[in-house]
Amino acid sequence: MLDPKLIRSSIENVAAQLKRRGFVIDVAKFHALEEQRKKVQVEMQNLQNKRNLFSKAVGHAKAKGQDVDEVMASLKVLSEDLKLVEEQYAHIQVEVDHFFAQIPNIPHESVPDGKSEDDNQFIRKWGEPKKFTFTPKDHVELGANQGRMDFETAAKLAGARFVVLRGAFARLQRALIQFMLDLHTREHDYLEIAIPYIVNADCLFGTGQLPKFKDDLFAVNGDSERYLISTAEIPITNTVRDQILEVNSLPIKYVCYSSCFRSEAGSYGKDIRGMLRQHQFEKVELVQIVHPQHSYQALEELTRHAETVLQRLELPYRVMALCTADIGFAAAKTYDLEVWLPGQQRYREISSCSNTESFQARRMKARYRDKSGKIELVHTLNGSGLAVGRTMLAVIENYQDELGRIHIPKALQPYMDGLEVIE
Repeated sequence: MLDPKLIRSSIENVAAQLKRRGFVIDVAKFHALEEQRKKVQVEMQNLQNKRNLFSKAVGHAKAKGQDVDEVMASLKVLSEDLKLVEEQYAHIQVEVDHFFAQIPNIPHESVPDGKSEDDNQFIRKWGEPKKFTFTPKDHVELGANQGRMDFETAAKLAGARFVVLRGAFARLQRALIQFMLDLHTREHDYLEIAIPYIVNADCLFGTGQLPKFKDDLFAVNGDSERYLISTAEIPITNTVRDQILEVNSLPIKYVCYSSCFRSEAGSYGKDIRGMLRQHQFEKVELVQIVHPQHSYQALEELTRHAETVLQRLELPYRVMALCTADIGFAAAKTYDLEVWLPGQQRYREISSCSNTESFQARRMKARYRDKSGKIELVHTLNGSGLAVGRTMLAVIENYQDELGRIHIPKALQPYMDGLEVIE
């Protein structure tokens, strides 16, 4: 959430900055709400002052043994009027808070302007796509052998956009998870954390999924206040909600494997083939909670950590800086890592690494105490390190041979008991 003081003091400037990302603030509505709020607030404060005066008058009259019935009657009427005004103010404040909660983060000045994902900015690439002597198959064709990647059975069990993995493919997924966790804990100094897959609405508000993205969530049946997580970022980041951290405890770096669940509302049939866009998918998530002065250095670091996974697996990829039209609701700046998929002959997103600055921290009331004792908001960052399903299909497609066998990357062979080829 943006700082309400910033919005109130310079709404036109905030509106101009958000216009870069295609978001239009209803300035007229904001002014009308603020005018109403201030008017009712003044009325409420006047009634509170009168109530205090009447209360003192009652106390003085009682001390002198005087009759207080008339004053008490006036106080009762005043208190009832005050109660109505307080309720009116609370209702207006809810409207104001809802207005603020719908406003996305302001893009960092370095974020390129754009109107769609076509305007994302190329930063760098690593590796070159392999030149096959045959027409490479996609992961669905390769997975059909021996039912190792079974979408039909998954549909029978749970519906569309689920998968059953068998044998070496199930093992490959497990190997990737362990490889990523080991890399990030042993070499990148992240602390592994295991989290619940169900969270309350406060968590989702804190990281920005609620109220805007409610339709993309799976609510727990019969419980509108609890949801399946769409990313481990949600519970991990919320571990510091309503806390004041000591400055010497920063940075906090967590890595977490979890299943994630998304309804994919609004995808309108996009990527319905295979494992690219599923309702349930596995992910290794990276989260950093840092001092504000270090958050953009941390973004570069976190992005490089995610890149290291692809480099160790020798998978060609590129890094793109998302433009203002493509960054997420809570993000101030985002890098996407896009891996090369021979079966599609294109690069596809495999990780998004974002700095939300203080946007999530303000919603969560996540703060730190500096050495002088001053309380400030932390900055939060997150990124996939990596999306496991997409990493697996990238391995399957990039390491295939003409016979449909899958060669195991050297970095994964120790996690597959030395297995070099999936026949």
